[in-house]
Amino acid sequence: MRVSQEIEITPTSVILNGTPIAVSETDSKMLVELYRRYVGDYPKFFKMDTLSRLGFIGAEMMLKQSDTSSQVSAVILANHSASIKNDNDYLATISEGNYYPSPALFVYTLPNIVTGEIAIRHHIQGETSFYILDKPEQLKPIVEATLNAKYSSLNCVLAGWCECSKADTYYAKLQIIWNN
Repeated sequence: MRVSQEIEITPTSVILNGTPIAVSETDSKMLVELYRRYVGDYPKFFKMDTLSRLGFIGAEMMLKQSDTSSQVSAVILANHSASIKNDNDYLATISEGNYYPSPALFVYTLPNIVTGEIAIRHHIQGETSFYILDKPEQLKPIVEATLNAKYSSLNCVLAGWCECSKADTYYAKLQIIWNN
C-alpha cells in the first residue's frame, strides 16, 4: 500500500501533504471557510452535519489537489463515537409535549452518510464503509483486507479517521491509498 495524499484537520489547523494551510477561522467556522475557499459549488454542504462536512472537506481538498477522484474506487472511514454529535442534536428536537423530531437532522444520525456524500460527489461506485472502532490504528488492517480481497479489483481508496463528538470538537486524518 502506498499513500499519495494525506490531510489532517483539527478545529484550529489543516495540514495537507505535510504543508500547513493558513486559516483565519477556527472550530466549525473553519470548515465553512475551507468550503468557500476550496469547493464553493456544492450547496448541499450547508445542510450537512459537522461529521459530514469534515469528511467532505478533507476529501475535496485531497482529490482536487491530486485530480485522482476518477481513480478512487472506495471510501472507507472510521471513528470512535459514530454520529453522537448529531444524535444528541436530533434528540434535542424531541421533547415531552412537543414531539416534532427534525427530519433534516435524522438523516445524519448515521455515520456512514459522510461516505455517501463523498461517493455521490465524486461518482465513486465501489465500496463505501464506515466503521466504529476504538482507535485509528484498527482501520489499517481493514483497508488492507479490502484492497487485497480476492473479489476486489480496487486500486485506490480514500480512507481514514473522521471523528466529531461535538460541533467544535473534531479530528480527521484522511488518506488516498493505492494498492501496489
